[in-house]
Amino acid sequence: MEPVKEEEEVYSWREVNLPTLSPTAAAEPELERETGERRRGRDILIAVDHGPNSKHAFDWALIHLCRLADTIHLVHAVSSVQNQIVYDMSQGLMEKLAIEAMDVAMVRTKARIVEGDAAKVICKEAERLKPAAVVIGSRGRGLIQSVLQGSVGEYCLHHCKTAPIIVVPGKEAGDASLI
Repeated sequence: MEPVKEEEEVYSWREVNLPTLSPTAAAEPELERETGERRRGRDILIAVDHGPNSKHAFDWALIHLCRLADTIHLVHAVSSVQNQIVYDMSQGLMEKLAIEAMDVAMVRTKARIVEGDAAKVICKEAERLKPAAVVIGSRGRGLIQSVLQGSVGEYCLHHCKTAPIIVVPGKEAGDASLI
């Protein structure tokens, strides 16, 4: 018997060209430990979309997880990377978040828009990057709804083997305004 090979999915993606951001001269770190030269920063994967829970997870990661010399990798799953309207809206979101990441936490940002199911895209990107952590937002559905319909967070918890998964509860769970 030969092992059955699953069909490999086509993995379509587009890099997002973010504006070059650097801290202003007044915000230059003065201590050697703050320049990032002494240590290598971590890669942190943050799954984003246009929803408020995703933004809340992004804010949480900036405040509680990111530090100088880290690089955050924003990943947005879309139905088609060839659709220019979808790409432009996603690029606008990524640019806005990159500027906020520099202003709030002084971290570098890379962004990628990937075609496909959000849960599978997040796991593939985690496999590719091997980040220190994967941060995703929770929709705030109840236990029964999550069991019946499934969730991105649940899928990632079971299938992402390369990094710890942090599922950030929605705003209604607390921390109403982080930033």
